[in-house]
Amino acid sequence: MSLRTRLVLTLGATLLLLWGLAAAWLMRDLYQQVEATLDQRLAQSARMVSGLMAQLPVEVWEQADRRALSIPPIEGLACQVHSPRGEILARTHTDMQEILKASEPGHAYREEGGVTWRVFTYQRNGLTITTADRMDERDLLMANVLEVAVVPFVVALAGSLLALWIGVVRGLKPLERLRDALARRHPDALAPVATHGVPHEIRPLVDALNALLARIQQAIVREQRFTNDAAHELRTPLTAIKTHLQVARRVEGEAARRALDHAEEGVARLSRTLDQLLMLARVEGRVHFEDGEASCAGDVAELALRDAAASERARVTRPSAWPAGELAVPRELAITALRNLVDNALRHGPEGSPVAITARRDALDGTLTFGVRDHGPGVAEAELDQLPRRFWRASPQQGSGLGLAIVAAIAERFGGRLAFARPEGGGLEARLTLPLTTGPVPPARPESLQGINDNDEGNPR
Repeated sequence: MSLRTRLVLTLGATLLLLWGLAAAWLMRDLYQQVEATLDQRLAQSARMVSGLMAQLPVEVWEQADRRALSIPPIEGLACQVHSPRGEILARTHTDMQEILKASEPGHAYREEGGVTWRVFTYQRNGLTITTADRMDERDLLMANVLEVAVVPFVVALAGSLLALWIGVVRGLKPLERLRDALARRHPDALAPVATHGVPHEIRPLVDALNALLARIQQAIVREQRFTNDAAHELRTPLTAIKTHLQVARRVEGEAARRALDHAEEGVARLSRTLDQLLMLARVEGRVHFEDGEASCAGDVAELALRDAAASERARVTRPSAWPAGELAVPRELAITALRNLVDNALRHGPEGSPVAITARRDALDGTLTFGVRDHGPGVAEAELDQLPRRFWRASPQQGSGLGLAIVAAIAERFGGRLAFARPEGGGLEARLTLPLTTGPVPPARPESLQGINDNDEGNPR
């Protein structure tokens, strides 16, 4: 059933029910009012006859003792006057003895010959006046009154139903236009639906639809970018592996062994690149990313350094105490981001030079900033903004060029930021700012820390 039909049926049935109840109420009150008015007219007729009888001269009364006076009849109304002795002094009909006989004062119903009469008996100065109305005359009058009242009522009801239908049809026009617009859209069209002229009640629906289209478009862009990145980055190591294997097949001895070693290095590089591409797609694509574990600065730093070789870890300096606070970032991603920064600093700083990790909490912004500084040659000021770009390399060293892109994607995903600076004394400092939660901070338990074996590389500079 369509929405328009459902609305019309629901509102129409409600309208008919309410109007029907109101009409029944009005008809009942109208019938009671007409009945009371006719009874009042009947009583007034009896009182009028009583007043006229009191004004008759004496000779009329003397004549009434010998013969009952005849009162001119009125259509549908009968009257009869009895003396204190029960004699009939005056009457309008001679064939209604039972209907007009004297009885207790007040109104009553009497029937004779299949005709029902409404009778009123009145007593004054010893006289008993009885008046009567035919009920069929009353019913005919009531039918005429109802006809006059019902015809406008029915016309008004029909007009209301017509106005209801027109109002529903016109009110649902925006939905029909939206349906037609969506039906005419090309399946590949992801442009937002126009909201001009859309009623406020439908605006949330259109906004939700546009948000869904935007997410679909972003997902398609991410898929295309992932495909392009994979095709771009995997072509070179695959070609190198294929070349080394061909060389190993043609030569023997030490040359074949070197060729196989180079092929193995290419496979390792290819594996690392694939891991980084998958991590980047995972960070950019997932709607929810929770690992259920608290993410504190000290834990994140210790786990980020756990994967580095012992000789390399000795080059890293860290503060004696870490700021308190729980990061509003899943621990796995926070560790991956900080480890990529540390690996990048260890890889591109001079051999044996120190790498410093700092952490500073900003209570006003509710953030925590990790700083990772090396003492290498650094990069030019104009190239600082290029560092988080995918596959961008500032040096010929091997690397996928995705490490810093992953860090930037993690920071952006959770409302943080990644920035680079050239500190005094040379080198490069990466500053990773991450938001903090407002909940309580659980105590750090170094004995429970576990390493994460993602072999992400930093961007070569």
